[in-house]
Order: sequence, then structure tokens, then C-alpha cells
Amino acid sequence: MNYPQILKEVQEEINAQQLEGKIATYIPELAKVNPDCFGMHLTCVDGQHFAFGDSKERFSIQSISKVLSMALAMQLEGNNLWKRVDVEPSGTPFNSLIQLENENGIPRNPLINAGAIVVADVLVSHLDHPKEDFLNYVRQLSGHQMIHFDLKVAQSEAETGFRNAALANFLKSYGNLQNDVDTVLDFYFHQCSIAMNCHELVDTFMVFANGGCLLDQSECFFTLSQTKRINAIMQTCGFYDEAGEFTFRVGLPGKSGVGGGIVAVHPQQYAVAVWSPPLNPKGNSAKGMAALELLTTKTGLSIF
Repeated sequence: MNYPQILKEVQEEINAQQLEGKIATYIPELAKVNPDCFGMHLTCVDGQHFAFGDSKERFSIQSISKVLSMALAMQLEGNNLWKRVDVEPSGTPFNSLIQLENENGIPRNPLINAGAIVVADVLVSHLDHPKEDFLNYVRQLSGHQMIHFDLKVAQSEAETGFRNAALANFLKSYGNLQNDVDTVLDFYFHQCSIAMNCHELVDTFMVFANGGCLLDQSECFFTLSQTKRINAIMQTCGFYDEAGEFTFRVGLPGKSGVGGGIVAVHPQQYAVAVWSPPLNPKGNSAKGMAALELLTTKTGLSIF
């Protein structure tokens, strides 16, 4: 596959389009990002790397981190995790209170905010030093020791995260939050603030394209069964109420974040990340969605 030529065409065609979007200003620190940034990085399972644009500039991965916290919680809790959070697509906004009440405090899946807060509660219960331990886990997956929390973003989220606080208290009222609400939210806000660039994000998610193992096969973090389930949840729940649209247009397991990043995996083929801050009305990167659709269209390959 001629990925250098394909990525060149993707870059040129996306830049020629007038794709409208808005930066996520409800987190004030995210509003400071340059809306013109656009980068993409793809790594094949044979180790080849291809990239363009702002692929080396770090951004807040936001909800993309939910896949990583879910993966760790699956390792620590096993099937008990699914007693507290479901695995069904939400079909509603990612921060819906109404859905949580209708379903008696059991979040629809781990990749919406309520589900991720339950997962954060699980990790706070299991980890001796939750924030530090989780960050080290992400560094192990990625192979990049310089990945950090963006403390300004974490603080910005803490100061404006009223809806997340409402979700956490709601979960507590249903008995689905075992730790102190403020402690869980502090972990959750830090988790979402992790900053990576497209290259680092691809390296982190390569494990899900490579059967649960690092690219050099030096360590396997997940079994094939766990990897299958993580990819399945990304496929059905990774884009909130636009998951069906992403499956229809792109056809890969993936996850988006309101920082403008999207990461996707083609099992046994590659992992790819794209970053462009302006979001479409569903909260996903407008250019990112279009770029990944072009990628799978031009390669003629998806998981289907």
C-alpha cells in the first residue's frame, strides 16, 4: 500500500475543503488552541511510519483517554466491571443526565462521561497512587516517558466541570460510586488532560492493532479476547451518538476527544491518529472524520 501518496492526497483534499467546526470552548483552556492545526500519523504493524502536518504537536486527548482507563479497569476488575457499566451505544450526548436516570445509575457504556467516571472510581479503588499509576501505565503502553498531564487543562476542567460533578453525584446517589466524589473527579479531570501528539497517540493504541502486544512483541498487555472486546466497544461506542456514522463512513474501531483528536485502529494493519481542533455538532473533529473516511476509501480497506 502506498501510504505516503495516500496521506499526501488526504492532506491536500482536506485542506481544499471548507469544513466547518467549532473549538470546545466550554473548557476554557481548550479555547486557546490554534484552530488551524491539522496533523496525521499512521504506523503499520511492520513498523513503518507516515505523517504530515502538525503531527508532532501535543494536544489534550480528552475522551480518548477513556479507552485506556477502561482497558486498565478490565485488567483489574475482569467481568465484574460490567456489573457497574453496560456496553451498549448511547445514542445520546456524551454527558446526558437523562439517560443515566432512566437507566437507574448504570451508564450505557464506559466511553460516555458517566461510564468513564465509574471506571475512574474503579481505578481509584485499585491503585495506590491513582494519578501517578495511571500515567505510568499510559507511558508503558506508548513507550514515551515524557507524556504528562496538562495541569492547566485539568484545572480548567475542574473549575467548569459542573455537569460531570452532577453525573458523579448522581452515580453516588445510585450507589455506583464507591469513593469520595471529589477524589474521583480529580482523577477523571487529570486523566482527560493527558497531552500527546499524533505519533505518541498512535504508539499508545498500536497495542490494540497488534493483538494486545507491543509492536516489538516485548510485552503483551492484553489477551486476544480482551483486545477484541476493547476494539468492539470503540467500534460501537467511540463516537457518542455519531458512532454509527463513523462506522458507516470509516469502518474502523476508534475514539474521539473534544480536544480535536481521533485515533483508530485497523487490526493487524495499522493505527492512525489525526488532530484538528474544530468540532462538528456531535463533538467530533470535522477534519478528522473526513480525513479518516478518505483514508479507508483510498485504501479500499476497513474491518468490513
